[in-house]
Amino acid sequence: MNKDSLNYKDSGVDIHKSNTFVKHLKEIAKKTSRAEVIQGPGGFAALCAIPKKYREPILVSSTDGVGTKMKLAMQFQLYETIGIDVVAMCVNDIIVLGAEPLFFLDYYATSHIKIDTITSIINGITKGCLKSGCSLIGGETAEMPGIYNGEDYDIAGFCVGIVEKEKIINGKKITDGDILIALSSSGPHANGYSLIHKIINNNNIDIQKTCIKGKPLINELLKPTRIYVKNILTLLEKMELHAIIHLTGGGFWDNIPRVLPDHTQAILNESTWEWPEIFKWIQKSGNISRFDMYHTFNCGVGMIIALHPSLADKALKKMTDYGEIAWKIGVIKNSNSNTRVVMNP
Repeated sequence: MNKDSLNYKDSGVDIHKSNTFVKHLKEIAKKTSRAEVIQGPGGFAALCAIPKKYREPILVSSTDGVGTKMKLAMQFQLYETIGIDVVAMCVNDIIVLGAEPLFFLDYYATSHIKIDTITSIINGITKGCLKSGCSLIGGETAEMPGIYNGEDYDIAGFCVGIVEKEKIINGKKITDGDILIALSSSGPHANGYSLIHKIINNNNIDIQKTCIKGKPLINELLKPTRIYVKNILTLLEKMELHAIIHLTGGGFWDNIPRVLPDHTQAILNESTWEWPEIFKWIQKSGNISRFDMYHTFNCGVGMIIALHPSLADKALKKMTDYGEIAWKIGVIKNSNSNTRVVMNP
């Protein structure tokens, strides 16, 4: 019985195309290279030295993806913002500990490599790395036909940062009377998109034709996550921060308590800001309660900083000077209540 000879390409995996992209990736990654990078993409592993300025360096790590926001990117073939998102979701978690992002790796899996698609994503990742000052040091590209179908793909990011041990920010210094300063978000960032998809499907919304205050809905939904790293690192050179809170999945109710010491409570004032239009649209279109909005979305607040009241005005001015939209959103109070976050009108 004769059997046709098979090779890896017959199974749907094109090693040559993958190798061609790796060579291209090396050139893209050069843009982000820090002085500490010894070996970047292309080898079995990457090498990076610890910056010499640290006396007692502590490594900080984070990994994340962009969830079902990718469905919109695939549907409309707009991939670059997703690349920024996957970096942002990692480096914004690194900065909350006061750490400087050092290097970043990505994982991209798909049924068949499309050079245009992956190049667009990597270009976005490069932009995110440049915005946060970390190096794209390596990654993995996997073709997995049978696991992924058609245009489906998934991306994940992995980031390592570094912080001086004595300068770790963990919320332990939070005290009664500390002021909370909010930094605005660019939109939903990369959270709550499963609910957004449900709203779109239930209401048969054509997101190509739908506008919010004259702005195309798709543009609002695919705005990349704001990266706060460089501005917060600059602020940390000027003053001590007691806590930094990244408002991601779980919104206000879940993320703020993660840094609060026992017997303290965050009192937030809703009157200090107005929700951006995209969140008003989400709430109205989905008939979502205010409680669930605060439990799912950032509602216009990407980060919250806690610091001593004597530093609040100076910090607010600095962040505004750096280009952030910042405001006093609340205060820390001693409390024995089980309710860790209170939202006042």
